Amino acid sequence: MKYIVVLCDGAADTPVEELGGKTPLEAAKKPNIDRLAKYGEMGMVTTVPDNLPPGSDVANLAVFGYDPQIYYTGRSPLEAVSMNVPLELTDTTFRTNLVYLSEDEDYENKTMVDYSSDEISTPEAHELIKAVNDALKTDEYEFFGGISYRHLLVWHNKENTFQSLTPPHDISDRKVTEYLPKDETLLNLMKKSYDILKNHPVNLERIKRGLRPANSIWIWGSGTKPNLTTYKDKFGIKGAVVSAVDLIKGIGHCAGLNVIDVEGATGTVHTNFDGKAKAAIEELRNGADFVYVHLEGADEAGHRHEIDNKVKSIELIDEKIVAPIVKAMEDDNEDYSILVMPDHPTPLAIRTHTSDPIPYILYNSTSENSEAERIYSEKDAEKTGIYVKDGYTLINKLLGKQ
Repeated sequence: MKYIVVLCDGAADTPVEELGGKTPLEAAKKPNIDRLAKYGEMGMVTTVPDNLPPGSDVANLAVFGYDPQIYYTGRSPLEAVSMNVPLELTDTTFRTNLVYLSEDEDYENKTMVDYSSDEISTPEAHELIKAVNDALKTDEYEFFGGISYRHLLVWHNKENTFQSLTPPHDISDRKVTEYLPKDETLLNLMKKSYDILKNHPVNLERIKRGLRPANSIWIWGSGTKPNLTTYKDKFGIKGAVVSAVDLIKGIGHCAGLNVIDVEGATGTVHTNFDGKAKAAIEELRNGADFVYVHLEGADEAGHRHEIDNKVKSIELIDEKIVAPIVKAMEDDNEDYSILVMPDHPTPLAIRTHTSDPIPYILYNSTSENSEAERIYSEKDAEKTGIYVKDGYTLINKLLGKQ
């Protein structure tokens, strides 16, 4: 038996007026996913406990099968693991975005124009983070380059007492005044970064090309070194993770899974879908029991209020991820169990995450349910009356552990 998770990050939503009152899941043409919904189990699941923030870190830990109440130590340390950044138990890490803030006001009164700086390229971003690190690094803290706008700050020998740091994608088009760090050191690093970056040659060149500059860092997502039980010890299986996102790769590393880098994987609607599907199939054919395929595009579109791209992301997952993986399993006469779900909603109306329950499909090729007249959607999943309160237990259903 092969076990597959297709994680459609942020795909769940609320009805959208521009889609005729449908959600993106309802509006998307997704015949392969809808077939799984007809013959599999469909229901609702909560992945984010009430007392934790509705981030992809908490939610994906739950989908992987780790109780966030026990294992969650923050987002950035999981990314640090993926980036091979050495951490001590006494270090505190922070996610550090390259953002575009409005330019005319004092720093405290600027507006968060773009949390991703027009999805800045990784080579450009590394030049900018290097400039910040060269100017600001001390024995206490240093910066490390990640992918696109996503980077890392490590504060050595510092207790994690930072509980109110705001993700920049939560405050798009808002003044940053009330969301700035209360810690003076972090705030000063952000202010100094603006002076370093605003006239950096990389940004001046981006402006010439009609792109938004990355004129400041934004520090959030603090955490400490995680300690996850491996999949081999927890479930007795070996597997792989396919993702463009350091957070998901970090969970994979900590879980003892093989982390696959796919050329052209971007974490957007323009990612290399074909390459991700091929990598997943190769892992399953080469001895992996389990593969976790993470697609970020719908989440990014939700944050950016890109209605068409959110629908398109779902349709591409159906066509280029679910269809070829299912076909490969059937061509190989391989029994398989597949779980298709988001990690959390990212409603277009509010452009950020919520902790509301999300729809899931669980299909097992050896035990099809009788055909049901439904599609994969929030509404039809809720109608089934099936509800999983603790999201971290859903993986047990996939693996036949309950």
